[in-house]
Amino acid sequence: MKKIKINLLSFLAIVLLTFAIQIINASGQEPWKANQLLAPADLNKTFNNPKSPQPVIYSIGFQAIIKNSIDIGPGRDKESLKKLKLQLSKLPKDANIVIYCGCCPFNACPNIRPVFNLLNEMGFKNHKLLNLPQNIKVDWIDKGFAIKK
Repeated sequence: MKKIKINLLSFLAIVLLTFAIQIINASGQEPWKANQLLAPADLNKTFNNPKSPQPVIYSIGFQAIIKNSIDIGPGRDKESLKKLKLQLSKLPKDANIVIYCGCCPFNACPNIRPVFNLLNEMGFKNHKLLNLPQNIKVDWIDKGFAIKK
């Protein structure tokens, strides 16, 4: 009976811990704010409007697919972060910057958080994360938005 009681208590503790982690993750602890998410359609519109200021676009995933984007490499890698930091050091703090990955859904992406944190730490004021909640194929390519040729 004691063994069953201990196993039940362990199980309940694991369930409670899992629930607590989900609450913490859902409580807005992301490094970006809602107004720092850029809709794909909005970015695509800037390509077609010569009067619209063109952002500096960094691909922080495995390939620069979006028109005018600069390939940095996976944002989780130290070398990629170092490369990006060098690029960013040449820009003013109010530069219009867009980052994207698109390798997988946001909640599983290992690349976007380290890069967004770097932008925050470096004091940039006008940086956005391209809102690709599923992936680059579904949220950009399949919609016919501008890609590199």
